[in-house]
Amino acid sequence: MTDNTQKMSFQAGEAKGQTQEKASNLVDKAGNAAQSAKESVTGAGQQVMSTAQGAVEGVKKATGMNK
Repeated sequence: MTDNTQKMSFQAGEAKGQTQEKASNLVDKAGNAAQSAKESVTGAGQQVMSTAQGAVEGVKKATGMNK
């Protein structure tokens, strides 16, 4: 009976370790996805700002305000 209890305890420990590893991997993946999203939003924001600045410069040039 002791051997069976030890085997069950070992298997429970193994399952716990595998669960912790999977959870850690999921957290890493979520962090990577969040970082990727942040970079995408930052890039899009910079592109919008650049486009807007170009439009402002175009308006200034067309109206003679850039002198």
